[in-house]
Amino acid sequence: MMLSIPSTAKLHACSTTPRVSSSRISYFVKSLGCGGARTRTRSSSRLFCASNPWGTAEMLDDRKSSLNAAAATPEVASSSASDHHDVSPPPPSFLDARTEQDLLLVIQKEVEAGRLAINIAQGMTELYHNYRDAVLRSGHPKAVEIVMSNMSVALDRIFSDVQDPFQFSPYHNAIREPFDYYTFGQKYIRPLVDFRNSFLGNNSIVNEIEKKLEQGENVILMSNHQTEADPAVIALLLESTNSFIAENLIYVAGDRVITDPLCKPFSMGRNLLCVYSKKHMGDDPKLIDMKRRANTKSLKEMVLLLREGAKIIWIAPSGGRDRPDPVTKEWHPAPFDSSSVENMRRLVDHAGIPGHIYPLALMCHELMPPPLEVEKEIGERREISFHGVGVSVAPSIDYHKIYSAMVDPDEAKSMYSELLYSSICQQYDVLKSAIYGKQGLKASSPTVLLTQPWL
Repeated sequence: MMLSIPSTAKLHACSTTPRVSSSRISYFVKSLGCGGARTRTRSSSRLFCASNPWGTAEMLDDRKSSLNAAAATPEVASSSASDHHDVSPPPPSFLDARTEQDLLLVIQKEVEAGRLAINIAQGMTELYHNYRDAVLRSGHPKAVEIVMSNMSVALDRIFSDVQDPFQFSPYHNAIREPFDYYTFGQKYIRPLVDFRNSFLGNNSIVNEIEKKLEQGENVILMSNHQTEADPAVIALLLESTNSFIAENLIYVAGDRVITDPLCKPFSMGRNLLCVYSKKHMGDDPKLIDMKRRANTKSLKEMVLLLREGAKIIWIAPSGGRDRPDPVTKEWHPAPFDSSSVENMRRLVDHAGIPGHIYPLALMCHELMPPPLEVEKEIGERREISFHGVGVSVAPSIDYHKIYSAMVDPDEAKSMYSELLYSSICQQYDVLKSAIYGKQGLKASSPTVLLTQPWL
């Protein structure tokens, strides 16, 4: 198995924020643009249902409720405070911000108070600018309001987790209350998607998958992987026709999306099986044994889930995100690791519940392209764009038919992996023609029927 997520007790974002020198604070304050000319940064970032495709309604959470409750204290408390003119007001919060300057000022104040490390603060600042620029490029008439509404909540969630880090278990259920992280993620990514230039391939097969889930059967989606926003993209394109799948899909996810402070709140809204990717298994030789034990725990959780039945699990057998060809700069699905495909297939076969494996193609790299090369360090730089995206599913491929037609078992396993990958590449090419070739629905092929059910 290629993708990975850590054991809760071992992997968590660094939350201790040491106090910093006044010179570094001064430098950072200037970079924020507070009290002077604001410095513009290049668009980059990281990273997900409402009938309105822009989702501009303001989200309330428990922290904001508590602030409102505090404002409505009994008169005896207010009169007591009025007798002491030296009582200072509570520090401003991200949820109180009404302007860009307000948001940046809160970041500055938290750095000065020693509650926010400079590197995380810089990431939060960059995240704001990148997201703002991308949403403004969408041309939506309420782009400024959308940015303020979504970024005030995003920065609040990021800061809250820095103060009290959430630890992911090997199998993580999406947190929907008291704060709905799923809806938060959907609202955040929605303004980045150009729905007029986005496409869903073979919605009839998605309906078929939903029926199998209703019958208690398991479904595995073998997929390519492009960005940290993949879960949101899949859910956004399915929510109008297949909301059950959109909200109940389980993602096999790498440890990076549950350790990076800027990414954790978005991951908290997804159902995750947390594993360590082979690509990062040896980043620190001292942690290899711990990572293997964590992966074993996640594997056991997956076995239990499949035995329950009616589960749909997404996995990228390539073990990481697609990246452009260094010479041609063209994007293409990364090759599959056949051993990962075989491991997943065996788990499905031995679950005691009927299971089906479908190839799923994703095209959304323009939204948040990954670094050109795999990086060891957490906190990579990301770009953000407003762009069309695509998701397509092809018919299930039956391994046993391939096995019965071949003499060599190893050859059958290799052929099965190749057929899944080939199907994804074919679907990917159709999505590419529709989105980048500007062919739209006309790009449909005999095997991929494109639709736009949200329009």
